[in-house]
Amino acid sequence: MGYMKMKLRQIFLVLLVLAAITSAKAQELNCSVSVLSPNATESDRTIYSTLQNSIREFLNTRKWTNDQFLNQERIECSITITISERVSVDEFKANIQIQSRRPVYKSSYNSPLFNHQDNDFTFRYIQDQLLEFDEANINSNLTAVLGYYTYIIIGLDYDSYSLEGGTPYFLRAQNVVNNAQSVPERGWKAFENQRNRFWLVENLLHVQFKALRSCMYKYHRTGFDVMSDNLTEGRAACLEAIKGLKAVFNNRPNSFAMQVFFNAKADEVISLFSQAPADEKSQVVTVLTQIDPANTLKYNAISSGGK
Repeated sequence: MGYMKMKLRQIFLVLLVLAAITSAKAQELNCSVSVLSPNATESDRTIYSTLQNSIREFLNTRKWTNDQFLNQERIECSITITISERVSVDEFKANIQIQSRRPVYKSSYNSPLFNHQDNDFTFRYIQDQLLEFDEANINSNLTAVLGYYTYIIIGLDYDSYSLEGGTPYFLRAQNVVNNAQSVPERGWKAFENQRNRFWLVENLLHVQFKALRSCMYKYHRTGFDVMSDNLTEGRAACLEAIKGLKAVFNNRPNSFAMQVFFNAKADEVISLFSQAPADEKSQVVTVLTQIDPANTLKYNAISSGGK
């Protein structure tokens, strides 16, 4: 009897350990969600609150990859949907702002990876509607857009940790685009706009943007992630990564993916190099004003220490 009790206790302890391990696993995203409507009537506010909660649950409880994440490893991101018009009982016009960031090794700092606003966003939603998503069968523009940007967020995060590590998720985002070609809503088709969902993932997967993908990896893993141990070495690695973007600019000047990259990174780069030696300041300003001319005035502030 004593032997049986000992074995049962051992089995019980194993089950407790397994339960603890299982409970420590988490979905990929830790996404804050806001649904705003400056012109909302009092009667609209309930549906927008319900929509916000439904989107938060959809993004944060769904399993988006086959990888196991610990709770502290979840990708920090945010989505803000601003309703501009309630067209009908179940149809809405809006824009969606997506941001994501990743932690820097041995630091409390989070480096921005994605900061993008998509203005081609209309969708249908009925209060308390269950949000469902099937990338092979698009029947909701709301969940298609959310699923697409989730794969972009995950892909960029993986790219920042391993060279072209985000490819499987960019391919899934492209699959959403391909299967959304017949939907009536805008944002999915090549001819509609040169800066939409179609072109973002096309750029990210195109061979001419390999240097951008390489920059994402080198800038974060050999740059920011080593700065706590060696600031000079890390900043120099960031400079070399940025220089590599000249190849992208030469092949595809003013491309959408480069614009998206600098929407997220411009302020961080200015902050990083404003305290750099004069030679590094000169090099980075020369490169940045060539490949991202829209932000020339901002980059010139690097030479004066960010002022």
